[in-house]
Amino acid sequence: MNGKDPLDGLVNRLSALFPESANQLKNDVEQNIRLGLEGGLKQLNVVTREEFDIQNAVLLRTREKVEALEKRVQELEESIKGEA
Repeated sequence: MNGKDPLDGLVNRLSALFPESANQLKNDVEQNIRLGLEGGLKQLNVVTREEFDIQNAVLLRTREKVEALEKRVQELEESIKGEA
């Protein structure tokens, strides 16, 4: 998205549908579209990209720890079998 607000592109595309003669209304329409979209998105149960990336990193670290623990348990089981 080139660092731009994703809503900007959508609002601009929707407002471009209005003829140039309605230019005065265009700003009001853009604001109303933006407010409507922002309100609708807030009602959806979604997370931001930043929140997603943070949780993804936490999951990756957790997965690495689980794999290390599984390996350690396997090593301990093998050492117990070797003693028996």
